[in-house]
Amino acid sequence: LDKKNKKNIFNGNILEIEGLPDLTCEQAFELSDASAERSAAGCTIKLNKEPIIEYLESNISLLKWMIKEGYNDKNSIQRRINKMEEWIKNPILLEADPDAKYKEILEINLDEIKEPILCAPNDPDDAVLLSEVCGEVIDEVFIGSCMTNIGHFRAAGHLLKKHNGTKARLWVVPPTKMDEKQLIEEGIYNIFGVSGARTEVPGCSLCMGNQARVLANSTVVSTSTRNFPNRLGDGANVFLASAELSAISAVLGKLPTVDEYHKYMADINPLSDKIYRYLNFNELENYVASANSAEIPAINIVNP
Repeated sequence: LDKKNKKNIFNGNILEIEGLPDLTCEQAFELSDASAERSAAGCTIKLNKEPIIEYLESNISLLKWMIKEGYNDKNSIQRRINKMEEWIKNPILLEADPDAKYKEILEINLDEIKEPILCAPNDPDDAVLLSEVCGEVIDEVFIGSCMTNIGHFRAAGHLLKKHNGTKARLWVVPPTKMDEKQLIEEGIYNIFGVSGARTEVPGCSLCMGNQARVLANSTVVSTSTRNFPNRLGDGANVFLASAELSAISAVLGKLPTVDEYHKYMADINPLSDKIYRYLNFNELENYVASANSAEIPAINIVNP
């Protein structure tokens, strides 16, 4: 895109995404997070009831664990639990009106996408196909930010374990402490350590350049949401890409060809059910045990 006089057509508008009803809520969050980077006023993603129920059941276990751990305010947490349980018993979703009129309708045929799409330095609007930029030497790779989930770190760990380290400097920053704890328990952090990856405190970290920065004038592949000049490092040229493509780039020290990308993904795809297993707290023994033994507080309702 021409970088001058651009108009952001998403600015101030509410996006409604349909056509991907079986995404997990974690996957849907990646799209809604990305919409914020387009300055949209809001974003909804139409899902089936099943992934929403799965997510709420997980949250109920987490909230019961929070009560057990002494989080305040217990009454507020319990009210939230009650509302979730009520909805699960009678799940009703918002639907667009049949005659709804939209400012614009954008249709994307995912069957036509045969290779990864990146954003080229240093503009998140400058989308390019991998085949247009493959072979570019990469100095540093960042896997983290709100655009990642625990499955992405398992995928990266699987690649690093098989291919013995990286040729590009790799930064690893899970978005939450709970992700970090689970990855440590699964031994993924040990793989990161052996591979020479640098881990930072969970959170935004490098995507904001507020805890550490890449080397000046380096070429970087990042999973973060923005790649504006000097954001990750002084004079750094930053590509935005998926976590999987980022991990492959770290192993190779360059952006792979499309064939190389598919070759490495052939190691991940057969294990996708195991790798992309999200933090369902109702299936984690520690949280289930705490939730089952949580003392349910009485809720006092006071008339105003």
